[in-house]
Amino acid sequence: MNDSQYEDITDALLLAIEDAVESAAEQNGLDIEVESVGGKVDLIFPDRSKIILNKQPPLQQIWVATKFNGHHFGFQDGQWIDVRSGAELFAFLDEAVSRQAGSAITLGL
Repeated sequence: MNDSQYEDITDALLLAIEDAVESAAEQNGLDIEVESVGGKVDLIFPDRSKIILNKQPPLQQIWVATKFNGHHFGFQDGQWIDVRSGAELFAFLDEAVSRQAGSAITLGL
């Protein structure tokens, strides 16, 4: 993919994640703040822990940091896949958000 395609795809991805987290939090009665600035999205949980998602244009990746670990996702065959573990981004986010929120959450991405 070229740089322009990467920007379009990742902008849409981060917006979809923001919307999904806000919707899931509301549906589950959870207080998860979403802050977005310039290619970076912070999910802030009631215990003040965060999940941080940000674009890495030079590598064409999405990086995700949780209070437990960090992951680098590359776009492969239409999916964002962790370059080390092989985990798919949306399944990973369901698990990570649930773990940090202390409640089972499905983002529906």
